[in-house]
Amino acid sequence: MSNAKKINKATQVIHVGNEPDQTTGAVIPPIYQTSTFVQSSPGEHKGYEYSRSHNPTRTRLEECLAALENADHALVTSSGMAAISLIFQSFPVGTKVLCGDDVYGGTYRILNTIYNDRFELRQVNSTNLPAVHKELNEYKPDLIWLESPTNPMLQISDVKAICDASHDVGAVVVVDNTFMSPYFQNPLDLGADMVVHSLTKYINGHSDVVGGSIMLNNKEQYDKLWYLQNSIGPSQSPFDSWLVLRGIKTLAIRMEAHAKNALEIAEFLEAHPKVEKVIYPGLPSHPQHNLAKKQMKGFGGMLSLTLKGGLEEAKCFLEEVRLFILAESLGGVESLIEHPAIMTHASVPLEERNKLGITDNFVRVSVGIEDLDDLKADLSNALDKI
Repeated sequence: MSNAKKINKATQVIHVGNEPDQTTGAVIPPIYQTSTFVQSSPGEHKGYEYSRSHNPTRTRLEECLAALENADHALVTSSGMAAISLIFQSFPVGTKVLCGDDVYGGTYRILNTIYNDRFELRQVNSTNLPAVHKELNEYKPDLIWLESPTNPMLQISDVKAICDASHDVGAVVVVDNTFMSPYFQNPLDLGADMVVHSLTKYINGHSDVVGGSIMLNNKEQYDKLWYLQNSIGPSQSPFDSWLVLRGIKTLAIRMEAHAKNALEIAEFLEAHPKVEKVIYPGLPSHPQHNLAKKQMKGFGGMLSLTLKGGLEEAKCFLEEVRLFILAESLGGVESLIEHPAIMTHASVPLEERNKLGITDNFVRVSVGIEDLDDLKADLSNALDKI
């Protein structure tokens, strides 16, 4: 679609990459469930040779994702971790990485156990701009890895300020935008060089696909990433690409519903006597609430809370919820709840978890789009059981 970047996000999610099939007129494009493509003569084909390299269904999804992130290029992978790994693979041995100290457990694990003998690594509280500037000037990193909001503490970093300062020292900035989705935040517009998503989460939104994506404007970097993907092979299947295209059509209305429910749930929990603290960017009590309003178009569906008590109280609460499903992952239409210290962030050492606030009474919540009164009643009942 030639004017893909000119139309609004709510229209992009439905139409970009989902144009009717030119051959048959089918309103819903077909799944090109094929491994290979015919060639009329050796090396002469219609743009597709082999589905690991390219596939028409995946191409449609990449077109949609690029438009949503205001990017020139998008690459779709078999998982969010595959996307993250491709980015790291594209940097040479000896690369200096500066990573936020509060990131997804899988990111922490891959940097500290897989790439630890390839990269130099430092971590910094990315919400502390003086600390970031100090690392940029003294450490002089090649690659900056940010999450905003962070996982699971929901801290907000000043993406534009960090990008501007990073580019002054020649560093490349990658922002994991999974928590916000392209509907609520566009880091490339704030100066980021690359954006990465777990498609598993909000973009697909239905907890039935695992996938990842990278969006960027630099053609040279895109070509390098595509070459690595084609060589290593973590490409998303045609069927999974089609499922994400199907799920993405409701991204706009889902994100609005997630954010509306999450704000009311956050306010409800903040007032509850058995809750010590609630972290949600949409609350005035959030330390970076004003920054969130400035660089995001909405506050998302993720919140975290600290219960009064310890591990036993947290376990009791998590065992009693019914509508909030105790499971890892996030971003689906159904509400999910989990215990980061035991589940998603178990690979982070205890000392570092405690330093961040990922304690035994800390809980992460992905608020779904169910009826708000039902969700409140479920949480209230579980809290009463403590």
